[in-house]
Amino acid sequence: MERWPSRWKTRRWPWDLAVTTLALTFLAQPREVRGAAPVDVLKALDFHNSPEGISKTTGFCTNRKNSKGSDTAYRVSKQAQLSAPTKQLFSGGTFPEDFSILFTVKPKKGIQSFLLSIYNEHGIQQIGVEVGRSPVFLFEDHLGKPAPEDYPLFRTVNIADGKWHRVAISVEKKTVTMIVDCKKKATKPLGRSERAIVDTNGITVFGTRILDEEVFEGDIQQLLIVSDPKAAYDYCEHYSPDCDSSVPKAAQAQEPQIDEVRTRRWARGPRFSVRDTVLQCGGHLYVFHFH
Repeated sequence: MERWPSRWKTRRWPWDLAVTTLALTFLAQPREVRGAAPVDVLKALDFHNSPEGISKTTGFCTNRKNSKGSDTAYRVSKQAQLSAPTKQLFSGGTFPEDFSILFTVKPKKGIQSFLLSIYNEHGIQQIGVEVGRSPVFLFEDHLGKPAPEDYPLFRTVNIADGKWHRVAISVEKKTVTMIVDCKKKATKPLGRSERAIVDTNGITVFGTRILDEEVFEGDIQQLLIVSDPKAAYDYCEHYSPDCDSSVPKAAQAQEPQIDEVRTRRWARGPRFSVRDTVLQCGGHLYVFHFH
């Protein structure tokens, strides 16, 4: 009897990154995120320009101190298909070994999907941030660690109840900590290698995993990657403060419910038969040739 349902398989998307790049001269050049500053994923993916499936809406605070109005967020529909080369986010070419992922979201009630997926140049998903009930934090380093059945599962967390949540994930050494709404904290072991590497030669996908049917729907105000595992502990102070505080310069413009224990199988998935796929990433078109 299988311990984990096969529905939750790690997506491997094999491509030949002798990628054919159609650099269309009339399209804008991709932006770079420089230095050790937080990587603003929404900005890198052009959310502010309202691509298909994205529209502006009221954010976490309807009345923010020292502000003319409400926070600005983005409503994401099923039509949204957003991705970018990971190097566009990490122009230095290196993903931090220890880091924080910070986001303020209001997912559609009852949804279960990935908010962020990062793939290496061989199409192996190395990072996956799920939203829903009992979300998983998917991490697979360059040596394939940890094993899929050991991915951290946060069973006491529910971030798909139709409400706004501020979520901070800290990855440091061999632990991962999730802090929800500034007070609900859970720490899980992360059995990765001593010097775990996340490849930046692949692609970053928002709101799903490649070839997954489940997609993120809801509102999102912020999605940051910070090369400091301690940033998660200060998220509600330095990045996404309460409504009676001004928005800090570092930032962009209810208690989780106890969930029953659910079992899933996080297994390495099969190779796919698709031959060619074209993706628009920033100002370029990428043609991936499958084998």
